This record gives sequence, structure tokens and C-alpha cells, in this order.
Amino acid sequence: MPSTPFTPEVVHAVTKHMNDDHAEDTLLICQALGGRPSATAARMTGLDGYGGDYIAIVDGAEVEVRISWSRPLTERAEIRQEVVRMYQDACEILGVPPRAGG
Repeated sequence: MPSTPFTPEVVHAVTKHMNDDHAEDTLLICQALGGRPSATAARMTGLDGYGGDYIAIVDGAEVEVRISWSRPLTERAEIRQEVVRMYQDACEILGVPPRAGG
């Protein structure tokens, strides 16, 4: 994994939050931006300054997915901005209306 500006605590907090509170968003992101349109579930497993790592369930099997950020990130607040952008892009690609505030 490339070097990361984020501590293990930040990575753990972000992945836990995404998996606990935004599992549907994570699935949409993997389907649309991760090239796994047939995924039925997904979870975020890690991240660094260049992208996020996921495990998607495709045809009943776990598949590793890596999705690059639109630019290198160095601040924790940028992660949220980037994930929101990815979610909005995924909704547009899949023709799914984004939820209010998403």
C-alpha cells in the first residue's frame, strides 16, 4: 500500500463509519466507480492518500476493489468530500436518485 498521510486510527474510523452508516453508498460506489456493477454488497477495508480499498461481493465471492480519489488527499476532511463526490457520481452513473443531503 502506498504511504498514507492518514493514521491507522483515522483509517479505522472512516472505514467503520462507511461500513456501519453508509453500506448502501459503498455498494453504489463499487458498482459504478469500481467496475463491479453486479456486486450485491461491499465494504470499505482501507484507504490512503490516493484511493480507497473495498471488498465487493460478486457472484457470491469476495473481490478486491481499488478506487482512486480524483486527486491526492492529505487532510481527513477531504476524505468526506471525496466520498460524497463519489457517491453523487455513482448515483448519476447508475440512474439512482441521491438521498437528501447526500
